[in-house]
Formats: sequence, structure tokens, C-alpha cells
Amino acid sequence: MSQTNSALPRQVADAYVDELIALDPITGTFLGVKESSSRLPDLSPAGQEALAELGRATLARLDEAERLPGADSDIERRCARLLRERLTAELAVHEAGEGLRSVGNLGTVAQSVREVFTVTPAESEEDWAAIAERLRAVPAALAGYRESLSLGLERKLYASPRPTRSFVGQLTEWADTGEGRGWFEDFASAGPDGLRAELDEGARAATAAVVELRDWMRDVYAPAIEGAPNAVGRERYARWSRYYNGTDLDLDEAYAYGWSEYHRLLGEMRKEAEKVLPGAGTPWEALAHLDEHGRHIEGVDEVREWLQGVMDRAIEALDGTHFDLAERVRKVESRIAPAGSAAAPYYTPPSEDFSRPGCTWLPTMGLTRFPVYDLVSTWYHEGVPGHHLQLAQWVHVAEDLSRYQASVGGVSANAEGWALYAERLMDELGFLADAEERLGYLDAQMMRATRVIVDIGMHLELEIPADSPFHPGERWTPELAEEFFGAHSSRPADFVESELTRYLTIPGQAIGYKLGERAWLLGRERARERHGDAFDLKAWHMAALSQGSLGLDDLVDELSAL
Repeated sequence: MSQTNSALPRQVADAYVDELIALDPITGTFLGVKESSSRLPDLSPAGQEALAELGRATLARLDEAERLPGADSDIERRCARLLRERLTAELAVHEAGEGLRSVGNLGTVAQSVREVFTVTPAESEEDWAAIAERLRAVPAALAGYRESLSLGLERKLYASPRPTRSFVGQLTEWADTGEGRGWFEDFASAGPDGLRAELDEGARAATAAVVELRDWMRDVYAPAIEGAPNAVGRERYARWSRYYNGTDLDLDEAYAYGWSEYHRLLGEMRKEAEKVLPGAGTPWEALAHLDEHGRHIEGVDEVREWLQGVMDRAIEALDGTHFDLAERVRKVESRIAPAGSAAAPYYTPPSEDFSRPGCTWLPTMGLTRFPVYDLVSTWYHEGVPGHHLQLAQWVHVAEDLSRYQASVGGVSANAEGWALYAERLMDELGFLADAEERLGYLDAQMMRATRVIVDIGMHLELEIPADSPFHPGERWTPELAEEFFGAHSSRPADFVESELTRYLTIPGQAIGYKLGERAWLLGRERARERHGDAFDLKAWHMAALSQGSLGLDDLVDELSAL
């Protein structure tokens, strides 16, 4: 590594980012590093071990850095603690062989190989020449991924069968979009005529690699893991929970908290449902009524423009009152997710120089009619004041923090907790103007509470409490989890199926929304108590958003001290 023994923790962290980008050009592209645009990472076991060795070497240098004068300042201390926690959690996942069975419908390296093309610069002929080279790299990347899964089979480290079936379906969709060509060929068709031969050749090779991986997954991998458990068990779940939440949770307490939120939200939903559809038997009957008779947007282009308006209006209303936003943070774009994505909307942060803005992405799932109640609070979550204000602010203040804290050191539960807090904030501020929008918000909150219940419950095979209206006394299975989730959600069946597959793919991630929100609310409450009448919510928001990433171990303490 390039750093010297005099490097402080933030320098160690930023040197790590530089080395990481060299090994993982997908990360480089998401950060806006132009030199990454033509390459893909080595996804083989050797590539995974190279990343792990970088983590080990960085931890050794961090040991030295923390002994230096100045390392105990707040800004150095916060960075050092995050870096140590993140790398330790990542190494625990690697050393358990989790990268050798990473299969599912989102959040795996296989999805990243495709998703990175949607954020690769594509403005100039030079950009497209890099894309052509990256397309030619897809076969080697997917071959390395297959090599890792093959080693997992040898070591009896099996993925869950249900996410495997879902992934085979995704690969089939990527291989043929329904027009006789694959997703990569569709993507490459937008390139310049001067590079047509190179782009078409690269895209065809990429599609052929997708087909080859699909056939191997279907004909070799899936039969080999048939009968493997879908649940990961307490030991693996605790490891993944630390990875996604930045803390060693008391999982039984978290499970009980999920149930307490379930009962609280159900009471609130019943009140709003009565306003929407008097006499409705359940809140979801009222939501089904809104699906047919509530306000809605017709058309894919129209819903994209409408969602852009939701975010633009939120920025105008909140900037100067509850936030102080830099001009470049004020820009965010609404986009439609590419076909073959998972069902849930998502957000991608801006590049480090803001040349690529932060973007929200809506998977349409083939729909052209979009109820409003299902979108308003979701776009407060994904866009403004949710993910966009936090993650774009991190990028904006990166020079005051470290590049690591503002980017690759992110903790899922911190970001998802803020985004769920943002939904609640908009409710507190009166932005959910009627019962229709508020019932939609509560439905989204209920989804996050049921995630805590079913994600922990089915992976640990816990007992359903006696006061549950659903199968009391039985133990959770994925089938019961899907039934419970579907009965307590307005989402269609394909969304529910995708969600449950998601929980089996990335155990421990889905619980971070509610548990992270709880941490943000507790930190705000303690800061308000400390300041009394002098508490300034706008100042607290900006200080909180300018801290960079923190795990839940540290988040409440740091927020309380602001």
C-alpha cells in the first residue's frame, strides 16, 4: 500500500478505498471513477481472497494509525471505529464462505455485473468504447462467479433453493427481453453507430455468458442444492445481522419489538381505513379499494415525471426550513428501473463529483397504472428527504470526513433507518395530506415491521406468539412468512414473492429499516432532551447527515451528542 506509518485513520481509510477500487471497478463506477468504466472485478475465489487480504492489511495499518497523536480526535475516532467494525464484519462473512453461496434475486455480485451498466457514463464515443470493453469482460466475470459457486458446492456451502430458482428466472429474463435479444443487447443498441460492431459483439458475448450461467444454475447447481434449508439458522443470521446493522443485536428482543410495532401500527391503520372505506373489515380491504378507486397515475413516462415532481416539491418545501441543502444536493432524478430488477424501488447515490446525480428507480413490473397511495411515502423514503438527502450529503461533505465514510463504509441499517425516519418526519410535518396517503404510509411502515418479524422468525424458526392473530404457537417457515406478509400488505403477489425471496437472499438486511429508525428517533429524542427549548431540528438534521456512516453501535450515542 502507498501510505506511510504516519498515516492517521482517515488516511488509512481513504487508501483502502483507492485499493478497493483497483480490485473492484464496479465500486469505482458507482463512485464516478472514469477509469473503472471498462472493467469488471474478479468474482472467483481468488478475487474474493484478494479483497479479504486487503481488509486484513488495512486493519493492521489501522492498529498503527490509532496509536498516533491526533488519532483520538472526534473525526479520526469516528472514522477508525467505522473502518474497524466494517472490515471485521466483512471478513467474518468472507471467512465463513458466504461468498461461495451468494445466490438470489438482488444484492449479490451477479446483479451488480448488470446494474453497473445503468450507471456507467454513456455520453461520448469514448464512454461507449469503455462500455464495449466492459461488455467483453462480462463472460470472465460470470465465469469467476460460477467458479465460486462450484467451490461452494464442493464444500457443501449451499445457497437457499428458493432464491436459486428466482435467480434462474432473472437470468432467463436477462437473456431474452421478449424481442429475441438480451438485456445487454438492448442496452448496447443506444450506442453510437461508429462503435456498432464492437458493441454488438460485446453484447452478444455477454448474453451468451448469461445463458451459459443460467443453464448451469438450472441444470447443475439447483439440483445439487435441492433439499437444502432456506433458513440460515441463528449463527449465520447473527453474522449477517452484524454485517448489515453494525451491531450485535439481541435478536429475540428485536423480534419482540417487531411484534410491538405490528400491534401499534395495526391500530393506527384501522382508524385511517375507516376514513377511506367506512365499514372495511381490514385496512387491506380499504387499500384494495384504493387500488381500484383511489387516485392513480396512468403511464410509465407519466409516473416517472410525477415522482420527479414529488421530490422537487419536497426539496422546495424543506430546504431552508428543516434542512440547509447545497445546490448540488438539490438535484435528484427519477428513473424507471431496467426490466429484470427485483420488485422494490431503490436509489443510487451521485458520483463523487456529482456529474451523475442521485437517482431513484421504479421497477414497473409490467404495470402502466400506479396508485398514488403506494408511491408518496415511498418516494419520501427513496428520494427526498430519505436516501437522497443523506447519501448525497455524505458525498458533499466527503472532504471533511473521509472518502470511506461517505461511500463504501455505509451501514445498511443507518441508511435505511434514516429513510424510514424521513417517511415519519414527513407525516409529522403534515405532508401526507389525506387519509389515502396516510394509509399508504402506514402500510409501508407495517411492511417494515412485518419484515422484522418474518426475517428473524423464519431464519431462526422462532415461535409465533400466543397473542398473534396468525397461527399462534406455530414455528415460522418461509411458507408461513409469505402468507403472513401477503395478508398484511397491499402489495401484489409477485411483489410479496420477490420480498420473501429477498429475505432469504440477504438475511438480516430487512430488519435494519425499523431498527435503524428506532435508533434515529432515540438519538433525536435524547438530543432534544439535552438541549431543551434550544433544540434546533434543522441544525440537528444537518449535523446528523454530515457525520457520514455509523453502525447502530455508535449511531444513538453520536446523534444524542449533537
